[in-house]
Order: sequence, then structure tokens, then C-alpha cells
Amino acid sequence: MDEYNRFVDWDKMDVTVQSQDIKELSCTEFQELKQLARQGYWAKSHSLRAKVYHKLISNIPCRTVTPDANVYRDIVVKIVGKRNSSSLPLPEFVDDSLVPTYCLNAEGIGAVRKIILCIANQFPDISFCPALPSVIALLLHYSKDEAECFEQVCRILACNDPSKRLIDQTFLAFESSCMTFGDLVNKYCQAAHKLMVAVSEDVLEVYSDWQRWLFGELPMVYIARVFDVFLVEGYKVLYRVALAILKFFHKVRAGQPMESDSVQQDIRAFVRDIAKSVSPERLLEKAFAIRLFSRKEIQLLQMANEKALQQKGITVKQKSVTSPKRQNVHLAVHAENFKSEIVSVKEMRDIWSWIPERFALCQPLLLFTTLEHGCSLSRFYSHSEGHEPTLVLIKTTAKEVCGAYLSTDWSERRRGGNKLSFFGTGECFVFRLQPEVERYEWVIIKHPELAASGSEPENHASPASNTLSFRSTPSDPSDRLSPFLSARHFNLPSKTASMFMAGSSECIIIGGGDGQALYLDADLNHGRTSHCNTFNNQPLCSESFQISVLEVWGFRDTMNG
Repeated sequence: MDEYNRFVDWDKMDVTVQSQDIKELSCTEFQELKQLARQGYWAKSHSLRAKVYHKLISNIPCRTVTPDANVYRDIVVKIVGKRNSSSLPLPEFVDDSLVPTYCLNAEGIGAVRKIILCIANQFPDISFCPALPSVIALLLHYSKDEAECFEQVCRILACNDPSKRLIDQTFLAFESSCMTFGDLVNKYCQAAHKLMVAVSEDVLEVYSDWQRWLFGELPMVYIARVFDVFLVEGYKVLYRVALAILKFFHKVRAGQPMESDSVQQDIRAFVRDIAKSVSPERLLEKAFAIRLFSRKEIQLLQMANEKALQQKGITVKQKSVTSPKRQNVHLAVHAENFKSEIVSVKEMRDIWSWIPERFALCQPLLLFTTLEHGCSLSRFYSHSEGHEPTLVLIKTTAKEVCGAYLSTDWSERRRGGNKLSFFGTGECFVFRLQPEVERYEWVIIKHPELAASGSEPENHASPASNTLSFRSTPSDPSDRLSPFLSARHFNLPSKTASMFMAGSSECIIIGGGDGQALYLDADLNHGRTSHCNTFNNQPLCSESFQISVLEVWGFRDTMNG
């Protein structure tokens, strides 16, 4: 153990990792390695973990010219000189106030700053990398000297495998990861998301902390276990663990008053003291119990968020205190500019908190209302086409309020000619605002005869149970795409397209979730819902209803007018 002892303060270190029972790691198969990492096979031996880290990092595919230990030895004296390492100024791409020390001794704490400065010298393209100090501090515990740690971090930064994302190194990558995390929270942690919306004016400001929870606030024994799996499985593990943290925070704090004026500070405090609530094993168990999107889907979602930020010119961190990130719901839905006959400003803000982050950068724009444009399905289409996504709001004569978020342009319906054809993505959802607020998770509309032949249903007036049947979304293997993403949006094979919306000259069908769907007649005066009795949730609205007002809203780009 002595060779990996140089930078460790053993009085701070977990005694269980001082085990002298040195095991070897001989497996090379990914699946076996993944299981061993999740089980913590090398977590009980400091020396074995150091050797495993070295082996895993040395196998990372890197750029041809990647700085190594010899480079560090050549440049460190020139860069650091005789200055006191503890007072060295750090580059702007890291947060000087967030440099974890974990279980490092004084020499190790100083070494973190020296290595950061040398990396800044060798990687001039890095513009934003808040996780870097934590990664360096962690790896120093398992390095023989500073040069070895420097080389390992450089290999992580210089990874050139396009399918292997490791550490964000630009503000664009970091900010889009925060938006992607917000999208994942919205889908997989709805109870926690509802709490965040209730107690915070800007939910993305909270979610922008997600990497800090891991690379800054988590205690050493926790982040080391996360890093064990991260080196084997990649970036997706970070999303999993951050989602698990948020789930535990909600479980522990639900119903309790916030301990500070900021939920952001409360979550940070919870993560710092997470040992009081959750063990490392339980945290990872929870993380891997989440049936997350496939790695490819998350990558596509991240790319979509990056594109949205680029289109709005948000690519670098602003030097001002408030950077133009996601519009919080109070800014996106302006009280003075918003007027609806169906929902209040507060209700629209609730809806805005549910939509994908890349569209929450926009403001609502009224496209169609039956009060002004009449109850005509053709006018509904003409005003809605060319806009993507759209929001449909319905108020019934019984004062019920429901609606749907629709991810795809209604012009897609023409692909089926005059026949009723289905399209859309898994980002679609339906919701109810009155008498109670409820958002329904998506399912696929099951229409075997349409999927097989593209033929029109024999009778549009048939009972809802016949025309609208549902099934839960099947879970896909991690390397296969589920219907969450649209083939047209992401240039995917057409077989991955989904069925959540349908439109013809006679009717509109909107499939929602948890067995809920809307069926609107051509005159836009009548509608009905389908509600699967196998679910315990309340119906979207009355099974048959008369429409008082229907509105369609688009999304206006706030940056480009």
C-alpha cells in the first residue's frame, strides 16, 4: 500500500479501505467488469483500486499526442515556480471555491492546484470544466506521484472515442448536460420535480448543480464508488446517481420545511451529510434501479439541447451574475404579456415546468382559439402547422381543464394521405389542471390495423375502448432506441418512429399516458377520453364532454424574437 500512500491522510480515510487483503483483477470482459464495479469489488482495497484505476484509464482511447507524466515533470517547475502551491490562482474554467480535499494530506491539497495549472497549459481548448478539481483530488489518492495523476487525468480529458463521453470541458457541453438532467428529472423523478417547481423560481438553477452534487459535495467514500462504475460504464452513470440523490432528498425531506431559504443549499447540505440517510451501496442500488433511456437516446437528447443553446447563442459562460440559461418559468411566461381564456399565468407556469428543457427557453405564443377562429378542424390545422412543438388547452362546459403537449408538427399527418395516420414522439403527454393538477406519463397508442397496413379505422364513431386502446411502453435493451425520440428529428430509421398523435379531416386523437387519451371530433365541439381501468389514476376528464374553449399555443424564441 505504501506506493499509493503519498498524498493520503489516513486519519480521514475510511478504515475499511485499509484492508491488506490484496486481491487481483484478471477479468477483461465488459459485462463482468461492470458487475464487479457495481458490487464494489475493489472498493475495500486501496491498493487494488489504484491498480484498477490505472488499468481502466490506460485503456481509454486518446488523441495521438496526449500529455504524459514526462510532460508534467518538464513543465511543472516553469509553471508553478517557487510559489506556495496552496495560494496558486486557478484558471477561470474551474470554480476556485469548490476544490475538494477529500482525504488528502497537505501535500496532496497543494498538488491539486499544481496539476490543474499544468492541465490548463496543455489543454488550451478547455473553457469550462467544474468537475476537474474533484477528479484530480480523487485520483491523487490512488497515484504514486503528481506526474502519474496528471497523466491519468490527461487521458480522461483527451478521450477521442465519440461514443464515450467522460468530462464536460465547455460551457455548451455542461449547460446542455444540465438541461438533459432536467429532462430526465421531469420524466423519472416527477414527485421531486414537483417539489422543485413549488419551492424554486428557476428549476434549472437547481438542476445546474447536479454535477456539483457528485464532484464536490459527495463524501469521499461515495464519489469513489461512483467513480469506480463511471470509469467502466461512462457518463450515463453520473445521471443515474444524481437522479437517485434527488429521489432520496425528496423522500427524506418530503413534508418538512426547507432548512434554508434556498432549496439549492438544502440539497447541497443533504449530499454533504448523505451518510446520515443513505449508504453508498443503497445509493448505487437506487441509481441502477432507474430504468433510464438508452445511452444513445441520452446522447441524442443532449445533442438536441446543445443545438437549442447554439441557436440562441448560449455557448459561453457569461461573466455577469445572471447568465442567459433556461428561462425560469416566471420569466418565460410573462404575466403582462400572457392572456388565455382557459388557464391562469400560474397554471401556464406549471405546464412550462413539464416541457423539455430545450423548449423552456421559449415563450408561449397563441396560435389558435375557437373563440376567435371558430370551431373548425381545418382552421385548427392551418394555424397549428409549421409550429413544433405545440400545446393544446381545452376547457369543457363542465369547467374541466385538460390539455396535451405535442412534440411534432401537425403537417406530419399528411404522410398518411387521406387516412388516419399516427406520428409523434414519447415526449408527448396529456395533463389535467381542473379539478386537480395531474400529468400523465406517455404510452403508445396501440392500433395494430393501422400500424400494419395504414388502413383507416372502419368506424370513427365506435366506442372509445375500441378505437383507443393502450399498452405500457416496453422496456428496451440499453443499446436499442425506444420510441421516445422521433425518427425525423434525429435522422433515425423510420421503424423507431412512435405513435402518439393522429389527425384526419374527421378527427384528432392524442395519446397520452397511464391509459389516458383525447379524441376530438371534426367540429371541435365534442370530445371524449379513454381511460384504462388497469391504472389507479383519475380520468383526464369526463368520458364524453362538450368543449367550451380550445386553444393552441406555440413556442416563441425569446432570443431571436
